[in-house]
Amino acid sequence: MSEALTLRDVSFSYGPKRALDGVSFSLEAGRFCALLGPNGAGKSTLFALLTRLLVTRQGVIRVAGHDMAREPRAALAKIGVVFQQPTLDLDMTVARNMSYFAALHGLSGRAAQASIDGALDRLEMRERAGEKVRNLNGGHRRRMEIARALVHRPELLLLDEPTVGLDTASRIAITEHVHMLAGQGLSVLWCTHLVDEIAPQDDVVVLHKGRVLAQDRAETLAGSGTLQDAFMRMTARDAAVGQGA
Repeated sequence: MSEALTLRDVSFSYGPKRALDGVSFSLEAGRFCALLGPNGAGKSTLFALLTRLLVTRQGVIRVAGHDMAREPRAALAKIGVVFQQPTLDLDMTVARNMSYFAALHGLSGRAAQASIDGALDRLEMRERAGEKVRNLNGGHRRRMEIARALVHRPELLLLDEPTVGLDTASRIAITEHVHMLAGQGLSVLWCTHLVDEIAPQDDVVVLHKGRVLAQDRAETLAGSGTLQDAFMRMTARDAAVGQGA
């Protein structure tokens, strides 16, 4: 099976501080992969490298076969992004927000409208197209951001802590929707520190202190226990090793 995302020996430092240290993993096309790590693990730095907000010469990042360093525009064109912090214009309608984003990707006219309608339908937001974003609740705003990220029909969807600030019902709904998208063939990298957002059949990359501790199916990592227990053991053991224990 082809790989939607490949990272090989990716490192990044903020001055003397090493934020990522030789990160390597891959994501198969059409899979939901959770990038799981506690706060400070390096998830946001990695996300910034994947979206080219940060650039590194240490390691290789490939998106749908395109090298991020050599073909950045081609690689970025394959990515849809949902950032942790909202990036919507609250005073515009859902439809206007979507049209503006489509234009940024060079879409206009009937082609743009077809892509917008299709993306809103996938997130069950079509009926809210005429509403101003500020009138939507947190869960529907997040759905709209995901729909907006799909308007140019990317192959890989990146989501950075997408359920932060949402109530329990909205968190569950967003998680289920994105799993549904993966079931339809979309490749998903879901950055989180919340184990309950991960299904047993999902791929998981455990990131801690800038290093990958494990990559496997969630159910395999859990073994005879729970994924939460396995995650706690791995990060605790890594912390102990880092302290020279």
